[in-house]
Amino acid sequence: MSSKYSGENPRGHQKKTRVKTAKRRSSSSTKWLQRQLNDPYVAEAKKLGYNSRAAFKIIQLDEMLKLFKPGYSVVDLGAAPGGWTQVAVEKIKPETTGGTIVALDYLEMPNVEGATIIQRDFTDNDVPELLKEALGGKANVVMSDMAPPTIGHKKTDHIRIMMLAEMAFDFAKDVLKEDGTFIAKLFQGGGEKELLTLMRQNFKTVKHIKPDSSRKDSAEMYIVGIGFKG
Repeated sequence: MSSKYSGENPRGHQKKTRVKTAKRRSSSSTKWLQRQLNDPYVAEAKKLGYNSRAAFKIIQLDEMLKLFKPGYSVVDLGAAPGGWTQVAVEKIKPETTGGTIVALDYLEMPNVEGATIIQRDFTDNDVPELLKEALGGKANVVMSDMAPPTIGHKKTDHIRIMMLAEMAFDFAKDVLKEDGTFIAKLFQGGGEKELLTLMRQNFKTVKHIKPDSSRKDSAEMYIVGIGFKG
């Protein structure tokens, strides 16, 4: 099955939907709902059958960097609700190529045909071995969209997501094939220098990317290591 996304940016001229604050709904909940209703990527994801708008982030990263090929083995960390996993299955076509997609999240997520889903917390000590067992060999791509629940304190939120990114990087070094790719979400905050230094030592190319589908008011960005040196 080929990708359902045409590559066209779904942003365009659309009528804004305004949401009134209900008696039992907080103003923050109202703002979130209004943003969802007026987000063209949310509408496009629903139309194409993706579990979340986040699918477009990995689609756009793949368009820029050619991340996936039929038959690849991929680990998707922080996978729920499954948008990235769905795109990986579309691109890799495991049912016909023998590729492998392993998705992990501590949250429950819908089944994605063609992928192995593990509902566990990545920070548990035994989880890396579970992932390796499900993978059954080395990976071409390790991608992490993991992020802890934000508390609104910028410095603390940055430290917490950096911890997850560093753990994902350590796991990627252990399982990636030579010339493999690692992707991790970060929040812009200036504390990623040490991780960048380590990645430049282990990958031929390291890039910072903020996909068009990433909300403009979000501090998120993605760091991508291409060409793992092994």
